[in-house]
Amino acid sequence: MLEIKDLTVEVEGKAILKGLNLTIEKGEVHVLFGPNGCGKTTLLLAILGYPSYTVTHGRITFKGVDITHLPTNERVKLGMGISFQHPPEIRGVRLGDMVNIAQGRKEGVIDEQIIALGERLDISAEFLNRDVNLGFSGGEVKRSEILQLLAQAPDFIMFDEPDSGVDVENIELIGEIMRELLDRNKLPSERERAGLIITHSGFVMHYIKA
Repeated sequence: MLEIKDLTVEVEGKAILKGLNLTIEKGEVHVLFGPNGCGKTTLLLAILGYPSYTVTHGRITFKGVDITHLPTNERVKLGMGISFQHPPEIRGVRLGDMVNIAQGRKEGVIDEQIIALGERLDISAEFLNRDVNLGFSGGEVKRSEILQLLAQAPDFIMFDEPDSGVDVENIELIGEIMRELLDRNKLPSERERAGLIITHSGFVMHYIKA
């Protein structure tokens, strides 16, 4: 599904990744451990195509398509999704509207379908009307991110420290939904989705077998 060959990535003229190779097949989940500053998040953002992360050498192929220089929105259309470690606050945009967008629908009414998705993550209809990440606790931010992925249902999902700053109760809830998103509740031969997880503590891996 994802193939990275001899990848070098620069940020502000400095090479952060050099000569990286990685292959993730359909149905596989890979996990990256490592100290802060070693380039883990850089890899995720380079895969997603963030403009400030410049690929100076190598190639990224997704579903057989060379996406090395494709814009982020085109990669998302192909079936990529991500849960950020520190997503931004977005004033004036409701969480429910973000869920609508993730499903390919217009902003507007927060209907029963969205409310039902939210309930799976203990997110109330009232909470869906709040501005995205504004005043959210650590656990609420993570559940918000997972909710948007649940709505989007991408084929390849990247998680950047999904267990960071989250209490035990939220880790269990998030871990169970991640397990579903990554098809880990299916037989290996039936798994269609793939993923790449960055984790420092490894707590979330109690719920997901890579």
